[in-house]
Amino acid sequence: MHIAIIGGGAAGLMAAAAVQETNPAAMVSLIERNPSLGKKVIISGGGRCNVTTGLHDIRAVLSRYPRGGKFLSSAMRRFPPEWTMSWFEAHGVPLKTEEDLRVFPRSNKGTDVVAVFKRLFHASDAHVSLLLSRHATAVAKTADGFVVSFRNGEPLVVDRIILTTGGQAYRQTGSTGDGYAFAESLGHTVTPLAPSLSSFFTKEMWPKEISGLSIESAKLSAPGVPHASYTGPFLFTHKGVSGPAVFALSALVAFERFDAAHPLHITIDLFPDETSEKLAARLTEVFRANAKKSTKTVLGFLLPKALIAVLVAETGVDGEAQTAQIAKKDVALCVRWMKAIPLTVIGRGVGDEFVTAGGVDTDEVDPRTMESRICPGLFFAGELLNVDGFTGGFNLQASWATGRVAGESAAA
Repeated sequence: MHIAIIGGGAAGLMAAAAVQETNPAAMVSLIERNPSLGKKVIISGGGRCNVTTGLHDIRAVLSRYPRGGKFLSSAMRRFPPEWTMSWFEAHGVPLKTEEDLRVFPRSNKGTDVVAVFKRLFHASDAHVSLLLSRHATAVAKTADGFVVSFRNGEPLVVDRIILTTGGQAYRQTGSTGDGYAFAESLGHTVTPLAPSLSSFFTKEMWPKEISGLSIESAKLSAPGVPHASYTGPFLFTHKGVSGPAVFALSALVAFERFDAAHPLHITIDLFPDETSEKLAARLTEVFRANAKKSTKTVLGFLLPKALIAVLVAETGVDGEAQTAQIAKKDVALCVRWMKAIPLTVIGRGVGDEFVTAGGVDTDEVDPRTMESRICPGLFFAGELLNVDGFTGGFNLQASWATGRVAGESAAA
């Protein structure tokens, strides 16, 4: 049996390893347009490679995928995060789980993750041919299997194909969307595509003044988009806002079109666990207990100092006045702002992971095997599918899990 895997990213690497473990006699041709494997894996997480998540409750894990969670259920149960961790550690990559449940190599080197697969593929008994710097241009079904055509060189005739070409994010790594064309040429539907896990650029300029300020937990919402809210950490940048909660909200509004002419309005609740009434009562009490201090000084009991200057400027509350002189309406203004800081989003920026929302329609793929329901012998894995997760190792985990299942199924 000869299996071609097109795409040497996370899903393709795991698929090739799974084929070898399932059917050691099978021949694998791993086709990668870059001169080396796993380029996007290596640069993910700022070069540290957020291998997976330390969250092990499968239902909770699946809830981190705004698209594709139900489809992933079978693959995720067959190769869950703890199995991913065990697999890499068994292959010589010690891992660590950080406080936010992101899992990294102890070395903090993404190259160590890719090196695992290089060792496996270069083993003396491996039947994996690495076709690097090879640009596949077309895939065709034949009576007996498939033919892969290349920009340069002879076509490759194989029995089965696993498409793991990734999305179209990070185009400099080779993820240019070729796989969508291959899938469509073989009868598949590709859903609309959009960027996900991006930072936000805002019309407001004041975030630049407090660039670098991070908030441990806040609720970010897009009031005009149903179910678009997420609670978590974020930070202000010189162009707007970024961080995990922003990336998650960007995933939830991935298909919203917005720009300077048609902006997206979002709000930030700095006290998501406290009602406006309770926050007003607490602020009133703090003011009363510190009646001779300035308003901006007392606000510092609740907010970072840098944010107080913004609150005062945006609400018009007199920050120099003693709290004894602050009227109820000013307390209400402060609370309203802290519970719903308004921002006008006019663009997207690149995040740490930056993935593509949308892809090959999962209704056309068997979730138990990753095999096409339309074209027998064709398998899919990774970001090429209409599956994407929040930041925190969920996208790589989906690639490991679907790649694992695709490889095992193709080799059976």
